[in-house]
Amino acid sequence: MQECAESSRDHVTPHQLARYFDVTRRALAKVKIAAPSRLNIDAAAKDFLDMATRYFEDAKFFEKQGNVVTAFAALNYAHGWLDAGARLGLFDVGKDNVLFTVDGP
Repeated sequence: MQECAESSRDHVTPHQLARYFDVTRRALAKVKIAAPSRLNIDAAAKDFLDMATRYFEDAKFFEKQGNVVTAFAALNYAHGWLDAGARLGLFDVGKDNVLFTVDGP
């Protein structure tokens, strides 16, 4: 995750918010549903977990640098990977609907 030059370390600037809106808007427009034959479930699960772990480590780094805004964003990315993996059934999280967006008991 790259911090923009105009960012603040303790609050989200309008520029940062606009940037995240733009990135997400473009990503949503680009996504296409992949054919199931292209999906390797084991590799996908490992990749999702790896990405979550990397973003979690990035968050710790940014926090140590005093950049709480980017740390917070990295934590949200990390949890997004975990939550998406759980929702897709890549991770066994039981019916924990407190930590994940899955059906509860």
